Amino acid sequence: MSYIDYYKVLGVSRSATSDEIKKAYRKKARKLHPDLNPDDKEAQRKFQELNEANKVLSDPEKRKKYDQYGANWEHAEHYDQAQQQRAGRRAHADQQQAYSGSYDEDTFSDFFEQMFGASARQYGRGQTSYFKGQDYHAELRVPLSGIYRDQQQTLTVNGKKIRLTIPAGVENGQKIRIKGQGGPGVQDGPHGDLYLTFFVENDTDFKREGENLYKEVAIDLYTAILGGEIRVQTFDGLVKLKVKPGTDSGAQVKLKGKGFPKYKKKGELGDLYLTYTVRLPKHLSAKEKELFHELKQLRS
Repeated sequence: MSYIDYYKVLGVSRSATSDEIKKAYRKKARKLHPDLNPDDKEAQRKFQELNEANKVLSDPEKRKKYDQYGANWEHAEHYDQAQQQRAGRRAHADQQQAYSGSYDEDTFSDFFEQMFGASARQYGRGQTSYFKGQDYHAELRVPLSGIYRDQQQTLTVNGKKIRLTIPAGVENGQKIRIKGQGGPGVQDGPHGDLYLTFFVENDTDFKREGENLYKEVAIDLYTAILGGEIRVQTFDGLVKLKVKPGTDSGAQVKLKGKGFPKYKKKGELGDLYLTYTVRLPKHLSAKEKELFHELKQLRS
């Protein structure tokens, strides 16, 4: 999950010619094109990376900057300009020092401050400005069953292993920041941050809406009419429920506190809503049909 290695994405060496880059791009683009992978999100992500890699490496100027600056290639002109201005100011300050015996290096950071604002800082006299490293963005797919409780995972970021705790109840599409786990800073600046976007895949028979869960429970005709006791699977085990006599199909009951954990609210859970569906008997015997006819006559 470090910055994208465009050469690796295209599957070419760093000494590849422009024709080799073009050929590699066309070959991979045919395989990953969205029209051929309409429901494959991973293929679509790789296709976007492929286009980005081709856009940079097929342009001689962009490729030169990428080869020199890596993850920070887009800021190459700023770095070069800042270095030139700083060299000019230092020469001017040295000339002043020859006459006054001192100089103020605070002026060296003006360009950095104007260009990058809070991303450029100056520690003080005699020290140069620095840039915060590139922020990394990544997707993390987790099953719904795996985030009912806090979950520990180990990720590898730029060759470094990071242990993190995924809080129970994280939402689909939610983004969290892991400070200091992005790209390295420039001129000893701080690392960037890592932003993780969660995609929760439902591997259960529950439907989730926030901290509440919904589930359909089938009951037989006789239990619906006469009432009875059933067992229902919840996220944390089986529970016994009493079904009232005369329960209609579509009737709903609420199990308080049997839903999903609330994000970063330890011990707090939503509710579980159960919807009954009455299962009618199939393949009735002659005797059963006769009894149902008798019931029908009694009811009428």
